Amino acid sequence: MGAPLKAVIQRVSSGAVHVDGEITGAVKTGFVVLLGVARGDTEDDAAYISRKTLDLRVFPDDADRMNRSIVEVGGSILLISQFTLYADTRKGRRPGFDRAAQPEEAVALYESMVSRLSSSVPVQTGRFGARMSVALTNEGPVTIILDSNDR
Repeated sequence: MGAPLKAVIQRVSSGAVHVDGEITGAVKTGFVVLLGVARGDTEDDAAYISRKTLDLRVFPDDADRMNRSIVEVGGSILLISQFTLYADTRKGRRPGFDRAAQPEEAVALYESMVSRLSSSVPVQTGRFGARMSVALTNEGPVTIILDSNDR
């Protein structure tokens, strides 16, 4: 197996992303998802991560147990591309990013994720490849890391 498609999912009561001082995406109840695409990731990886994201039961039910999915609570997703999830910090002080996919490869899977997720819940985004500022209020806190090699 190669490097996995990675998603860091944070359950939020609000999240927003700014590019050049302008809000490009914002959500209330839902997820902020940081997505890292590695060299060699496939549509199969995107399908797996999308399905797992939509099916995660991390929202409270009437008994305040984490038992509902984002679909069940009518939440939204703010999806942010995040190549730095592939930082290699084993040597030296400056991280290397050789395992991250090249932009042409990564944008295709990022857009596939947007499409897959938005078929079930509203999806907002940053701007692929841009310098972004992300703000969020993590509820719980709940942070889940998904890795497409964990199938």
